[in-house]
Amino acid sequence: MNVAGNLFLIGLMGAGKTTVGKILAKRLHWPFFDSDHEIEARTGVRIPIIFEIEGEEGFRNREVETIAELVSMRNVVLATGGGAVLRAENQRALKENGTVIYLRANVDDLYERTKHDRNRPLLQTADPKAKLQALFEQRDPIYRQLADVVIDTSRQNVNSLVAQLERKLQAHLQQQQNQHNAKT
Repeated sequence: MNVAGNLFLIGLMGAGKTTVGKILAKRLHWPFFDSDHEIEARTGVRIPIIFEIEGEEGFRNREVETIAELVSMRNVVLATGGGAVLRAENQRALKENGTVIYLRANVDDLYERTKHDRNRPLLQTADPKAKLQALFEQRDPIYRQLADVVIDTSRQNVNSLVAQLERKLQAHLQQQQNQHNAKT
């Protein structure tokens, strides 16, 4: 696959951003970053601890700083945290520095993938599926508006998903090139 620039993966927790991102980066021979993992590495603590001490606001501030640094690199694949798109600074940084890919999954699949994961502070509620539904309703329009490419990750194995994503990326990049050529 011939890609120039950065690839940024957005979507809710459990959509497959880290899994897909690692495979995509390997195929492109690019470095892979996960903004949540970078924040944990920089602070030396897990995200639930950051939420506990600093609250979601403190975590989001750290996320803005981390994403600003990561998007300034070239030829990287970045998986963002699910809520990164809530901040306008992150939206701008992603849109202006690469191709944004929305990995979309339905709430049932997201719940199945995340229900045993204790490292997701927003899901530590009495009804995590209802919380996922609320997050989906809030964020899906933002993800769609921000995305250059949308791909459904529900009920697919990861290899066919990445192959489908590569085809969609090629089509998107070809369309961009055609638009650029038409302007010049």
